Amino acid sequence: MAPATTDLPRPFRPHVTAQAMSALHRVLDRRNPLWYAVASALMRTPPLYRVFTFAERVVKSQLFGCRMCAQCALPVTAYACPMTCPKQLRNGPCGGVGVDGSCEVYRGMRCVWLIAYERADAEGRLADLRRLQRPIDQRKWGQSSWVNYWLGEDEGLWTTDQDIEHEPLLLGTSAGPRS
Repeated sequence: MAPATTDLPRPFRPHVTAQAMSALHRVLDRRNPLWYAVASALMRTPPLYRVFTFAERVVKSQLFGCRMCAQCALPVTAYACPMTCPKQLRNGPCGGVGVDGSCEVYRGMRCVWLIAYERADAEGRLADLRRLQRPIDQRKWGQSSWVNYWLGEDEGLWTTDQDIEHEPLLLGTSAGPRS
């Protein structure tokens, strides 16, 4: 397996629309048994898995700044990769975002979480950004997120639609559901 990217992350503006990627994601949906079969075949054939993962790394790094964490959050961040945040925050921006929307670490660059917000807003998918993402499993760096997705190994990476419906509980309010 190829080593994970070791360079420091920098905020990255995706080079493809969220709408186009959502359409592709529907085509590559894990519920299609073909993709499970492809993933299983790749896992049984290490040289093919390495070639597939290399191709994934090349394409995703160019499109999203992907660092190959293998636990892809792109579908719920409007295809703006949170791992390009210098602090690698998986649940929204830090408190240091500039008034102009700049990254606290790289002042001349836009915060990747503001990019995600703008893209989600344009697609009418702001609710996706309320999903909480669990920390990544550091042992998976460098693996194929597509293979993990097709095999169902990334289940539970973020909260569900039902969790979003109970947002007041997640936020720790005692007021109960809003009317």
